Amino acid sequence: MGFFLEVLIGGLLGGVLYALVALGFVLIFKASGILNFAQGAMVFAAGLGFAAAMEKTSAHMPFALALATSLLLATGMMLLTAWAIERFVLRPLVNQNGLTLFMATIGVAFMVEGLAQQIFGNNIRRIDVGLPKTSMFILESQFDGGILVNALDLWTAVIAALLVVALSLFFQNTRTGRALRAVADDHTAAQSVGIPLNWIWFIVWSIAGGVALVAAIVWGSKIGVQFALTFVALKALPVLIVGGLTSIPGAIVAGLLVGMGEKFAEVYLGPSLGGGIEQWFAYVLALFVLLVRPQGLFGERIIERI
Repeated sequence: MGFFLEVLIGGLLGGVLYALVALGFVLIFKASGILNFAQGAMVFAAGLGFAAAMEKTSAHMPFALALATSLLLATGMMLLTAWAIERFVLRPLVNQNGLTLFMATIGVAFMVEGLAQQIFGNNIRRIDVGLPKTSMFILESQFDGGILVNALDLWTAVIAALLVVALSLFFQNTRTGRALRAVADDHTAAQSVGIPLNWIWFIVWSIAGGVALVAAIVWGSKIGVQFALTFVALKALPVLIVGGLTSIPGAIVAGLLVGMGEKFAEVYLGPSLGGGIEQWFAYVLALFVLLVRPQGLFGERIIERI
């Protein structure tokens, strides 16, 4: 029983990392109706920028001041990225169909990846923001030897929970949040009632950039900032499908389901089916959900009338 719980907790905490990246996808789609393929590249760029800033500032400042300065610089970089995407990519494509906008985000992904590596280099960078990375044993009195968990994963779960609460309140209880949802429903109608489309898109891409920065710091603290971070987006896509394109809580729940399912499949099915189940399990789960419930577990059913 102790081993079962250890696998369960490890899978759930690992799934939180997927959920953090999927949140960026949900934010963009919920507010603009665009499936943002560039979210993985934004995570990579944010991580490179933050790591480079920490390397420079920590050599001349106390740790706390260096951390605060690096966060401000990285946040400013993501705001500038959001402005550039809105100004030079989205604004010329207002009222275009979804496929056109999706293809545009693919171009943005390659452009962001290339510029980030051109400016900051492509070496693997380590991030240390003071979060504990040690492993520890819990429930030792209930189970022989206890259950092994990673302290960094626990902090990640707390951060993700706070983000979900904050974003849910923002979308439901603020005028800007309601305007974001109106823009996603119909660009032309939103403009006709005075909602500034360009400003709204800048806001949502800025928020998605902030979420990408948080995800980059967490992933960078765990495995370092490297090009492989861009492929995290490919794992976040099944999470997005399972949870639903428009549900913020759904992204978290789906991330937990995918993380848990991967671990159980690798541990219990791996010996008989061979290794590597973690690489494809999420996509099989997403395919099953598409067949049963195309809008995802928490997504909104879209009904189009002609």
